[in-house]
Amino acid sequence: MICAGIDAGSRSIKIVLLDSVTQKGIATDIADQGVSQEKIARELFKNLLRKNKILKNDIVRIVATGYGRNIVGLVDTTVTEITCQAIGVGRLNPDAKTIIDIGGQDSKIICLDGKGLVRDFAMNDRCAAGTGRFLEVVASRLGVKLDSLGGIARKSKSPALISSMCVVFAETEIVGLLASGAKKEDIVAGVQSAVAGRVCSMAGQNIASPVIFTGGVAKIRGMDMALAAAAGKPVRISPEAQFTCALGAAIIAANNGKTL
Repeated sequence: MICAGIDAGSRSIKIVLLDSVTQKGIATDIADQGVSQEKIARELFKNLLRKNKILKNDIVRIVATGYGRNIVGLVDTTVTEITCQAIGVGRLNPDAKTIIDIGGQDSKIICLDGKGLVRDFAMNDRCAAGTGRFLEVVASRLGVKLDSLGGIARKSKSPALISSMCVVFAETEIVGLLASGAKKEDIVAGVQSAVAGRVCSMAGQNIASPVIFTGGVAKIRGMDMALAAAAGKPVRISPEAQFTCALGAAIIAANNGKTL
């Protein structure tokens, strides 16, 4: 029998299927979020089952998490992304003490105790600074692809100082830097540093090692190094960095809805 975890994030929907007995992964899939979140989730789930030749009756429990978890109607229950992220990261990174999760519309710092349980957390879901959205704006303004930002930043020898913590004002600042002849690579490196600083500032002095990096922004090269510089500690990208929250939901489903 099989359990499923659905992470209905602000920018994408992720699904993880687990064997309900062994809790080993069976399949994963991801789709861009849209206006009809419920429809997208259902189609993604249906296609994932079809591709893996799994019958709907084989699914014994489904847990949803994430920004749109209450919109997904095909689930048995919902659990917050903070809890799911801690469980998913703990499964893949048992030594984790701090989780830095940066998605398209929010960012989180989750502090764990020695047993992998959530001790404290901080979230930024009201300002685009410190999220993937900021990086998208920069990529658009510079006329480059989002996934190329890391490669561009690596060429920088003098990162620009981005002082504005509001995306609107920061974009204006970037326009001014371009007009003054600043190099693209210095601007991108400066933006990565600004995002990292904004995220790490949420935790104050509460960043304990090992630090694990998750979320869609973890796919952008160089962001782990920028976070490490801001935190003053090594930062490790989690395996399956985009799927850790969905994995946590699937693990909870396999444990009959229990989070412990």
